[in-house]
Amino acid sequence: MSDFSRVIHHATSILCSHKGSMDLSQLYRKVYQRFDISDEHFWYILKKCPRFAMVRNKLSAEKGLTDYIVVAKTSLRLCKSYAKQDCFGCQDLHLCKYFVYGNCRYGKGRKECKFSHNIQSEHNFPLLRECTLHELHEEDLFLLLLQNDPALLPEVCSHYNKGSGMFGACTFKENCTKVHMCQHFVQDNCIFGTKCKRLHCVDEYGRRMLEERGLGIDVIQDLPYLYQNVYRLSAYTADAERISEPVSRSLEIPEEKNEICLHFIRRNCRFQEQCKLVHFNLPYKWEVDEGNGWRDLQGMEEIEQAFCDPKNAYGPGSRPVDFQTMSRSGHPVRRLSTVSSITKPSHYVLTTHWLWYYKGDHDNWIEYGRPDDKHRVTSVKSCDLEEAFLRDSKAKITVKKGNRQYYISFEDMYQRNPKHNTKRKVRRRPCFVSISEVENQIA
Repeated sequence: MSDFSRVIHHATSILCSHKGSMDLSQLYRKVYQRFDISDEHFWYILKKCPRFAMVRNKLSAEKGLTDYIVVAKTSLRLCKSYAKQDCFGCQDLHLCKYFVYGNCRYGKGRKECKFSHNIQSEHNFPLLRECTLHELHEEDLFLLLLQNDPALLPEVCSHYNKGSGMFGACTFKENCTKVHMCQHFVQDNCIFGTKCKRLHCVDEYGRRMLEERGLGIDVIQDLPYLYQNVYRLSAYTADAERISEPVSRSLEIPEEKNEICLHFIRRNCRFQEQCKLVHFNLPYKWEVDEGNGWRDLQGMEEIEQAFCDPKNAYGPGSRPVDFQTMSRSGHPVRRLSTVSSITKPSHYVLTTHWLWYYKGDHDNWIEYGRPDDKHRVTSVKSCDLEEAFLRDSKAKITVKKGNRQYYISFEDMYQRNPKHNTKRKVRRRPCFVSISEVENQIA
């Protein structure tokens, strides 16, 4: 595991041991006790890694680091079909739901549970390793699943939060199968605190209902924190809650140049040193930050060629670039490029032509819009996905192939079949352009 991955793993463990979320400055101090990481690199990790969601702390009166909360995030889910014993080879975890709840009655006695209690099983371990969660402790993994998988927890009762009286407007009262809890408390904006007439914890009626559903006492006690994190994660998906500016006055990160100037490559940039774009002689540029700012990587053409092949998760050489985490030997890596080809007229040369792929049934990668081994073609092509991605890099796009419908999540780069609860990896990779091809096009 690289230093880069170790920081992510350690930060995840810290968050899970603190009920799934933590004040940003507090998390940084905890991580800094083990890793000598600058606040700039820490911010880079939080911004780039899909493991973390940063949301505004609504009750914070001050600006700066304390104005944000970091929540642990994952796309992993428990398989819904596994309990029916009719699922084989899906991309979700095969685990006993009550084991995750900490209250499986079979796990405590002599009779063995017919559902798996093994996170290291032949099915589960590769999924955890793919998400770099394979070294997380069981209890931390379960908390992470509980606050991310919407199928695991009952909803907060909306009727309880209306009207007056002990049960609000809920007509089911003590027999309600939803949780009675203050919605404003869940949303981090209850102004009444301990004087609030709504519950900020699970009462006796709620505890009894949750125990009947199989939740363990530890999970029930953590529910107020879990519901807050569930809401924070839903807020994170909304544009208004995304963090786009530096999060600390001490962290004044200047806006970085990350687009290569097309005119400079063609040797006709009239702005020269005043140009706001990166001047480089190729339409791509690979850089690493080993603590002294961004520096060019050696063997740039070979790295680019490897990256353009969707089957490659790593670059060439003894110290390869990890294309999934965009790091090398624990240090952040970035790829600069010219603008996407769909943003310019077709006669513009040396724009970046992005291609979109999904993983096939035989570990092969199939470009969207191209026929698979059964001659089936998706309803969208690479250019359609690229256009949608540039509009909103967090969007979900519907795609059809044959008589089946899927959706693609740009956020975690998976194609999902909601009917059968399966998923496939998606990759966005550029079309390779060699140095000699660049020279020929500008000649």
